[in-house]
Amino acid sequence: MRAASAVADTDELDGLRAVLEELGPVVVAFSGGADSAFLAFTATEVLGPERVLCATAVSPSLAPDELTDCRALAAEWGLRLHEVATTELDDPAYVRNDAERCAHCKGALLDALVPMARASSATVVLGVNTDDLVDHRPGQRVAAERGARFPLVEAGLSKDDVRRLSRRLGLRTWDKPAAACLASRLPHGTPVTMSVLSAVAAAESALRALGLRQLRVRHYGELARVELDDAELEGAVERRAEVVAAVRGAGYRYVTLDLEGFRSGNLNPRSGGDA
Repeated sequence: MRAASAVADTDELDGLRAVLEELGPVVVAFSGGADSAFLAFTATEVLGPERVLCATAVSPSLAPDELTDCRALAAEWGLRLHEVATTELDDPAYVRNDAERCAHCKGALLDALVPMARASSATVVLGVNTDDLVDHRPGQRVAAERGARFPLVEAGLSKDDVRRLSRRLGLRTWDKPAAACLASRLPHGTPVTMSVLSAVAAAESALRALGLRQLRVRHYGELARVELDDAELEGAVERRAEVVAAVRGAGYRYVTLDLEGFRSGNLNPRSGGDA
């Protein structure tokens, strides 16, 4: 059974490697999450660092902890990292935060990455997996319309596949908790502002400092709704004074713990996805 599993893993990796070899030079949208990290590592392994540019979009929507990890991963794995500033907060349509917010954000990202790719005859690639296709992801539509490719999808890889293969390759990101952009913590219709994103980032960072891993701080004005993995709920209740202090330290007045636990993408028009 173990031998059969190893063969299957090899076949899946070979499938992704074939997709990347066919693409040639690429610019990887590198957020440091499990998917983009796996894609960046494999692309660099297959094509060589001189043909792979790992571009990290730096803006208030990216949690500071995630940018730090992008830099650490690049150093550990020999990735060619380029940090590029994006300006989605200058776009009134993005700030308005309707159901198409992700489309505006992805448009800003592609505005930055496409010229870089053209300059080196490369293709922009994103770490979208097959599970992402069932969620409300307007950003994926925009990326595809702008010529970006999704190698993980083309290789038929799901989120579980990415984590399993990452573990086999020895990548520490194999079990990294999902981390969508900070704006995903705001209900649609709540304006996206620098101060709100900073508050969410500070609250989540403080909770991680308590040892909590898979979490979201959903922003409702003065109230923060904290989502945690089911396995961490009981412990958080026992340590509620610490949890409350951590979130209040970020500027929230009221702190609630969602008893349904962590649900990725639950503020989307329909459930599912990494948000």
